[in-house]
Amino acid sequence: MFFQHLEPYAGDPILSLNEAYQADPRPGKINLSIGIYFDEQGRIPNLPSVQAAEAKMLAAGGPKPYLPIEGSAAMRAAVQTLLLGADHPALAAGRVATLQTVGSSGGLRVGADFLRRWLPGSGIWISDPSWDNHRAMFEGAGLTVNSYPYYDAATGGLRFEAMCQTLAGLPKRSVVLMHVCCHNPTGVDLSPAQWQQLVPILRDRELLPYLDLAYQGYGDGIEEDAYAVRLLAQAGLSMFVANSFSKSMSVYGERAGALSVFCADADEAQLVLGQLKATVRRNYSSPAIHAAGIVSRILVDPELRPMWEAEVNGMRARIQAMRRRLHAVLSARVPGRNFDYFLTQRGMFSYTGLNPDQVARLRDEFAVYLVRSGRMCVAGLNEGNVVQTAEAMAAVLA
Repeated sequence: MFFQHLEPYAGDPILSLNEAYQADPRPGKINLSIGIYFDEQGRIPNLPSVQAAEAKMLAAGGPKPYLPIEGSAAMRAAVQTLLLGADHPALAAGRVATLQTVGSSGGLRVGADFLRRWLPGSGIWISDPSWDNHRAMFEGAGLTVNSYPYYDAATGGLRFEAMCQTLAGLPKRSVVLMHVCCHNPTGVDLSPAQWQQLVPILRDRELLPYLDLAYQGYGDGIEEDAYAVRLLAQAGLSMFVANSFSKSMSVYGERAGALSVFCADADEAQLVLGQLKATVRRNYSSPAIHAAGIVSRILVDPELRPMWEAEVNGMRARIQAMRRRLHAVLSARVPGRNFDYFLTQRGMFSYTGLNPDQVARLRDEFAVYLVRSGRMCVAGLNEGNVVQTAEAMAAVLA
């Protein structure tokens, strides 16, 4: 016997919570834990644009060979245009190396392995708080993970001055992981003006931004949510960008993502692409052909692209409507308490301000499931459960 010494795996806290929800026999239970977009009927939508893309793929037929290590050329080119727009100087200069990856999580981990191999002295800094798996993935790659100030629990907003002070004092060549939009878990985002203030800090301290863009389109819009990527690219900064189509195309199980590295010039980009390919080859060898077909067709097809953009706009609008409804009911049920942060936070997630004991009460007494930190997936709300959720929250806040 070889494995008696293994430590038991406690499970991922969010996925384990989702399993507990599934096992809960109570009628009327509400799942606001896992980061998945649900429609007004509480279902994961099968977007018409995705169905149409798959129908075109099926009609085209053909074999299903291994993709190249770096993935589909069509998808990679479409991703670059999505991030930067057509005819961006960084693309014209050939200084962007892009991989198709196994979701943005795959991109994050490939990038982490790359950094550990080629920038071994660089620590990585993540926001406080950040997505739990950020720390796990980068520590798992052997990198030292620290945090910088971000969320202000007192206001439900951003500790921007403290963030800037910390970044300005980091060792040179440190890696700074930042959420481009729809911050997970807080929903608190940097404004365009604040991103502009960060550019000279990043440049002067020779910091390497690592941008996570998992929710493009859920903040202000598909084009608007790429603002930070385009700003830093225009400033000539080197950076990593991991992006995902899980939420924006509702293709979670397809694991459709990409990793782009912005380099000093085209020669450097070729070196980076080569070593990224070597990293992938040692890991999963090549990505999925079906995911590539969906993404590339939707992004370049003149009929499917506007259809998809309209669908994303609809999903964003529904989330915003749920924020307004939750805010209205809570404000009425708990007079004197300010819930405006539900209106200013953006995307799928919000920090509710509930502590772990209150979250436990929500689950045990009201069958409303939130993450222990108080993070709520607003996309799990609908007209059938938003009042029930608000009243349960009001009860535990009393």
